[in-house]
Amino acid sequence: MKFLFFFLFLTVLRSQQPPLIIDGVAAVVEENIVLKSDLNQMVNMMAIQRGFNPSENLDQYMKLKDIVLESMVDQKILLEKAKEDTTIEFSENEVNQALDQQINNILMQAGGEKEAEKMLGQSIKSFRAEFWYDMKDKIISEKYQQKLLSKIKISKKEVLSFFNIYSDSLPLFPTEVKLRHLLIKPTPSDSAKKETIKFLKTIKKRIINGESFEDLANKYSMDPGSKNKGGNLGWVKRGSLLKEFEEQTFTIKINSISEPVETDVGFHILEVFERKGDKARVRHILISPQIEKSDEERAFNFSKTIRDSCTDLTSFKKFVKRYSKDYQTSSIGGDLGWIIPDQYPIKEFGLALNYIKRGECSPPINTSYGFHLLWLEKIKTGGRANVKDHWPKIEEMALNNKKMNWYNAWIKEVKKEKFIKISG
Repeated sequence: MKFLFFFLFLTVLRSQQPPLIIDGVAAVVEENIVLKSDLNQMVNMMAIQRGFNPSENLDQYMKLKDIVLESMVDQKILLEKAKEDTTIEFSENEVNQALDQQINNILMQAGGEKEAEKMLGQSIKSFRAEFWYDMKDKIISEKYQQKLLSKIKISKKEVLSFFNIYSDSLPLFPTEVKLRHLLIKPTPSDSAKKETIKFLKTIKKRIINGESFEDLANKYSMDPGSKNKGGNLGWVKRGSLLKEFEEQTFTIKINSISEPVETDVGFHILEVFERKGDKARVRHILISPQIEKSDEERAFNFSKTIRDSCTDLTSFKKFVKRYSKDYQTSSIGGDLGWIIPDQYPIKEFGLALNYIKRGECSPPINTSYGFHLLWLEKIKTGGRANVKDHWPKIEEMALNNKKMNWYNAWIKEVKKEKFIKISG
């Protein structure tokens, strides 16, 4: 449970620079103001995130409005207190990175740049310029709060007291497992690859002869995320692309069509419109060679051969590094961390774990990604909370509860020292 609870309400903030037109003041904290327009925008965004229509749920909307306003007042108070602490530091790079993340989240939530700009009522460029200072204030507030709360510790006696008081209301803990995997993907035959390259070269020739890249991408591309956008990937960042695709993206001549480029997902032709530093605006057409039954059988048999050679965790990690096609985990021994089996996105893992022994390599597990070898490393028992099996989680919950109580008491006292006027 993250303790920065009130910042959940502060995902997007309006600029604190003095507006040209005063639209109404919701609250005043010392020399800082909370505008009604800022409050209403925040409440509307929170309502959308919680999945209800403000016009149809007025009572719920008003309750949320009170909570958000209190949270915004609390942040102003934290900012005032942070000004008194000369040890709180921040960098422009921190602000820029946090703002980039915020904008990426908005784009993902909205479903694209145009949709995001419609939701925000302004361009992304304008949003970035306007909200930079608010992101700075958010970072300062969080750092000051973290500094205050870092001093709070909890004793074993306090944890046991917390458990005795709240044991009946604590949730059931799910069983968790520490899991590793090795992924073998079926690969197409050489003849299938040659046919795909030939077909992409034909598409390239059609584009050069005047046919629309967008129309051909829509018709033939196998990338579901971009085919309906004419193959357009928008601005992409170096380090976020498949290796071979990235190399071509940052070396190809602008406004020219590449030769077919092979990656783990198939073959691409691509066109780059422009580049700025480590970013490029690119579109592509992806064709994945047909995987035949014989290709799957070859991958399955290879997986079984590896499994027979995995006698312990050390050998499993070695084979993961050498053969696994999951590049996000291949360098760390296939480590997937602690997962809740029946909630893991790859459903086959949860089913297979009912039949896998700890400390042994599993038989090949077939999923849409390929064939996986699983290594069940550790198990955390689930069920009703008890101090024997769940001490770390109970200790964390007890500490967070103590921090929350301390913060509520602290902010209440600080409010007595500050000039606060709520206009509503």
